[in-house]
Amino acid sequence: MFATPRIGLMPLYLKLYDDRNPELRREFEPFIEAVTAGFRREGIEVVRAPVCRTREEFERADANLETEMLDLLVTLHLAYSPSLESADILADASCTVLMLDTTMDYDFGQEVLPQRLMFNHGIHGLQDLASMLRRRGKRCHIVAGHVTESDVVSRAANVARAAYAANRFSDMRALRIGNSFSGMGDFAVEDETLARALGITSDQFAIHTLAEQVAQVRPEEIDQELAADRTRFEIDLPEDVHRRSVKVGLGLRRLLDEGEYDAFSMNFLAFDSNEGPVDTVPFLEASKAMERGVGYAGEGDVLTASLVGALSQGFGKTTFTEMFCPDWKGNAIFISHMGEFNPACAATKPRLCEKEWPFTNAKTPAILTCAPAPGPATLVNLAPGPDDSFSLIVAPVQVLPDETGTPWRDWLRGWIRPAGCVPRFLERYSESGGTHHCALMIGDRVEPLKAFAEFAGLECHILQEDERAD
Repeated sequence: MFATPRIGLMPLYLKLYDDRNPELRREFEPFIEAVTAGFRREGIEVVRAPVCRTREEFERADANLETEMLDLLVTLHLAYSPSLESADILADASCTVLMLDTTMDYDFGQEVLPQRLMFNHGIHGLQDLASMLRRRGKRCHIVAGHVTESDVVSRAANVARAAYAANRFSDMRALRIGNSFSGMGDFAVEDETLARALGITSDQFAIHTLAEQVAQVRPEEIDQELAADRTRFEIDLPEDVHRRSVKVGLGLRRLLDEGEYDAFSMNFLAFDSNEGPVDTVPFLEASKAMERGVGYAGEGDVLTASLVGALSQGFGKTTFTEMFCPDWKGNAIFISHMGEFNPACAATKPRLCEKEWPFTNAKTPAILTCAPAPGPATLVNLAPGPDDSFSLIVAPVQVLPDETGTPWRDWLRGWIRPAGCVPRFLERYSESGGTHHCALMIGDRVEPLKAFAEFAGLECHILQEDERAD
């Protein structure tokens, strides 16, 4: 399901310089190529426009880029370029504009030769254009820093990922298996509202539809998947438990692929038979699907599943989770769920084991058990609000190292520490309307998530404060 964010790179220049010294512009080609290569190293596909100087050139470049299905238009300011040559065109551009505020040279101190001015003065052209675009009501992102001696390209790439994720989010196709969990209200949104307000379309199937797909799974497909699992996971379960989970999982994969679904959710209570093709809950496939970029959330929550899918496809290493228990003493929060976790987010090789199953008549399922990778991470929630509004709640957290022993080895487990004290964090989270279903992203993604919220038309609440627990 993963694809590549796609940007247009538009270099800006001044025709006067070409008229007076046409050889000068050739010196900028390595600089343009360095920017292009930097984006490509970040996994961003780059469509380069010719160097633009006049209104006519900007119009032609924009017309060509408009056909390229871009997520972001990036301007690169080689020298001063008068804003009125490009402002009208860029103000009407269909996608968001990011202005890359960078230069060829890292050092422009008092010992630099004055001739280097010609290669490093694009910033005042950017300032001219940024001011004019603001006056025209065009919201732009501006990222500044040296092209190789800073993280400017990485930060710009994150904005591209945010734009890509927002575009995917607004076109999500989600599947719900079974009814939503009875009585859970926080994530419950009418399908018509999801489609109208967010662009998410969804289907709902009963178990018999999944059973039709499971019945078509061939034994050799199961054998291949079992072999792949043995290389990816630490296997610690009976063969029959593994085999039935893989078989139901491959049927679910067929269902998702044939429907071209970007996200799905399932109510585990709908899996209530120990006979027939669907005799267990496909938790293992839910975990594998997230690793492929398919969004997931439990209990029929296609809202959070769509968020997980968009963030995973844009940024990678995103998993569904829930906050379960506060550790008041340790100023941390325990996160877990029944058996669904993106293995790409794991600290170590996940263990595949059999889960006790007292909830329905289904046979015991196979699940992955592991902990998330320690270090910076970001907790994200999509909260429904009044009048069919939605807001994004973003919280930088630290995932604590997993030092649990044998009692926890059969559990999905993790402990996160918010930026401030746990009591205040929990207060602010619920005051902001946060639901009990979340996404956890490995790495600090706060800044690009602000951009994602803007692109997706969501109000954004950042739960980031300096206060600490006593």
